[in-house]
Amino acid sequence: MESQIRTQINQIILKLPENQLKPILEYLRQLEKATVEQLETANLVKKIFEEDAELLKKLAE
Repeated sequence: MESQIRTQINQIILKLPENQLKPILEYLRQLEKATVEQLETANLVKKIFEEDAELLKKLAE
């Protein structure tokens, strides 16, 4: 499974124009430096935003 994911990511990267690669590289470097706790926190926040988007929208109003 991991090999398939790497292959899919590589295929997409190969198709992208050169000017779109720098932000991706910067993002990957940030991920590389992040601790496990930071990644878990980021994933939890992302999950909250995805699951509670409507609630967050109402709260923002």
